[in-house]
Amino acid sequence: MARSKSSDKAAPNDGGGKAAPKGGSTASGVKLGKDGQPKVGRLKKLGNNGRMMKQAFTLTRRNDPKLPWVMLITFIVTFAVVELIGILLDSPFLFLPFAIILGLLATLIVFGRRAQGSAYRQVEGQPGAAAWALENMRGDWRVSAGVAGTPQLDAVHRVLGRPGVILVAEGSPQRVRGLIAQEKKKIARVVGDTPIYDVVVGEGEGQVPFKKLSSHVMKLPRNLSAAELNTLGRRMSALGGARMPVPGGPLPGGRQMSVSQRQVRRRG
Repeated sequence: MARSKSSDKAAPNDGGGKAAPKGGSTASGVKLGKDGQPKVGRLKKLGNNGRMMKQAFTLTRRNDPKLPWVMLITFIVTFAVVELIGILLDSPFLFLPFAIILGLLATLIVFGRRAQGSAYRQVEGQPGAAAWALENMRGDWRVSAGVAGTPQLDAVHRVLGRPGVILVAEGSPQRVRGLIAQEKKKIARVVGDTPIYDVVVGEGEGQVPFKKLSSHVMKLPRNLSAAELNTLGRRMSALGGARMPVPGGPLPGGRQMSVSQRQVRRRG
């Protein structure tokens, strides 16, 4: 299903036929945000984020036993380097807060990368893995998973973004080439001169490895403005979304999707 921004929801009725103002409150005293939904306190947000981080760490550690040691070494090395600079400048106490902050930041970056790598290793080779990777990309990418496919679970996914239209295929190269050609013909009648890219996921010549799929797509040249992308999205809506089921939730083989995977997975 193509990802699109949620439409504005009607503000709650106060019982007198008038909509509650944005950023106001309901008759029961519940504060509303700009989107008309109840506000979530900062402390509650921090608590939720903390619990998610803890769960992600626990699940990532199961697949990456070296994670705690790598994080500890990262913090110590970063802290030591910053403090060494402070000592050389004869200001060790002045640099102490910076050493702690930069050490924590470096540790979080390393944790995030290793958690993502662990998630990629778990889904690699599974049906629908490419769609999962595409849906996890940062930025305004509108993914329609499984717009074409075969009974053997070969699939073509359609992505709309600033580069234009990207068709990403996973499965047997011999079978998906025909699927891509058919989709290109359909799309060309709708998008006009908008660039259409095609990518086949795999380790063969001319293919893009699964681990590099996201970075490959995100490095494509930006050919459209934000307004042109919105116009393209409206045109493409006439073609519809998924026409074949793409596995989601628990992974095939009985393995469960980790929290680090679910955190970044976006629901269409």
